[in-house]
Amino acid sequence: MEKKYSVLMSVYFKDNPDWLKYSLDCMLNQTIFPDEFVIVEDGPLTNELENVIQEYYKKYKKLFNIIKLEKNMGLGPALKIGVENCKNEWIARMDSDDYSPEDRIAKQFGVIENHPEIGIVGSNADEFSEEITNVLARVILPETNEEIIKFSKKRCPYRHSGIMYKKSEILRAGNYQECYLCEDYDLYARMELAGTKGYNIQEPLLYVRVSPEFYGRRGGIKYLKSMLKFKKRLYKCGFFTTKQYIVTSLAHIVVCLIPNRLRELIYKKLLRK
Repeated sequence: MEKKYSVLMSVYFKDNPDWLKYSLDCMLNQTIFPDEFVIVEDGPLTNELENVIQEYYKKYKKLFNIIKLEKNMGLGPALKIGVENCKNEWIARMDSDDYSPEDRIAKQFGVIENHPEIGIVGSNADEFSEEITNVLARVILPETNEEIIKFSKKRCPYRHSGIMYKKSEILRAGNYQECYLCEDYDLYARMELAGTKGYNIQEPLLYVRVSPEFYGRRGGIKYLKSMLKFKKRLYKCGFFTTKQYIVTSLAHIVVCLIPNRLRELIYKKLLRK
């Protein structure tokens, strides 16, 4: 098979320039080099971030497609525009502060070759702080499509910045939509409803940077309202049974409203390895 793919990344003004370079380099060092690198600038950036992007653009002019949005629209709308502008069927996501080893794409294409019915390929992930050697926890995700479907009724079955997915499958499911901090889960659920099959490689091909704000963002009234709205919409679409909808909604209410320190403990002790 032809192993062409687009890398899709969104960048906004609060991103760290050094971390951005780290993420760009890891995708440019893949053993299967990308055919296209789409960066969506989600609103005006700092001079430091703009300089980093221009540095790479000047070096790889034929590779990079830089899309500049006039104002910050949020991750969902930014990725929606990014997907629409990717020229390849296979899209590899990467966040502007995460890292993947150089064989990530090769291993994902290995799964795609052996399982042509697959439309999303993810992997397990390691969470780290500051340095990649400082691994705090490992996220173990379900492997097969059947396991992914079962898991998805409780939690998001993929780590978003480490996946490869088909553009046609994304568009068939309605592309990304605005859903505060739930954009990826929302898309995967709709893709699942549309019949897209998934697979998670059972090794960490993604290193996720965990900042002190990581656990705080997974709590509070704004996040809770967004999550409950997302769950209600999918319940009406038939994604959740009534029992699943009630149980998972109650669980999110508790986790969102408890103190940050206790939420961090739950994530580290109960939801991680």
